[in-house]
Amino acid sequence: MTSAGKLLWMTVTPTLAQTLVLALALTLALPASAAPPSGWRLVWADEFDVDGLPDPARWDYDTERNRAGWHNEELQYYARARLENSRVTGGRLVITARREALSAQPDYGGQQYTSARLVTRGKASWTYGYIEVRAKLPCGPGSWPAIWMLGTKGQWPVDGEIDIMEHVGNRPGEILGSVYTGASNWPMGTGHTDRTMVVDACGAFHDYHLTWTRERIRIGVDGRDYAERVNARDGDYAQWPFDSPQYLLLNLAVGGGLGGAVTNASLPWQFEVEYVRVYQP
Repeated sequence: MTSAGKLLWMTVTPTLAQTLVLALALTLALPASAAPPSGWRLVWADEFDVDGLPDPARWDYDTERNRAGWHNEELQYYARARLENSRVTGGRLVITARREALSAQPDYGGQQYTSARLVTRGKASWTYGYIEVRAKLPCGPGSWPAIWMLGTKGQWPVDGEIDIMEHVGNRPGEILGSVYTGASNWPMGTGHTDRTMVVDACGAFHDYHLTWTRERIRIGVDGRDYAERVNARDGDYAQWPFDSPQYLLLNLAVGGGLGGAVTNASLPWQFEVEYVRVYQP
């Protein structure tokens, strides 16, 4: 999930009808992927069945830019291991964004909102896989939940980014899927994002999934792919860095270039996840 510039492709706001037509066209253009490819097995999962903080054997927290301020002009302070912001309860992970200032924290950067960003960095990473995340999204204006992946080598955009799901509360039900590389990214004006509509994304759980092989990347929801990138197999790392490991991120941002204007009265927001499952050949 990168900066506001990644929305250069959306300089003209589509109507709901236009978005629905585009979503239908994309859906019909790609085959279904309702399950992991045949012969693939479960290699990593979190079913969120133990109440309390997220499992520290599976998850860490990204808090690195709290003091400096987060990219994309985001407004949140990402808390580490704080139940008010990341809690497992009733078989679900709940990431909560709140209107509050944790000014006593040593890395406080003046933020007036708190939230959490969970990462598998340093715990688990994968090269290729079918990744499925069942989630219910917040729709408060200014909310920006995301399910995404980054290369473990740590250089963006050259090591790649895969956005399995992004959603902003100011555009309820519009689901975004993106793939960024050294050659295709927003700073260069070459980035591209696909969209589909899930009209009850904020009221019901849906399955957001990625099918990633050596040949291609497909992004979908509820068993239907709507975005695809194909590997040209020419060895150009700037075009295809996706033969190297990536780790998973789950976060709920506040405001920013994509999240937009925040309606304070709509907080707190909750991003709920029932499970995360990773399959590989």
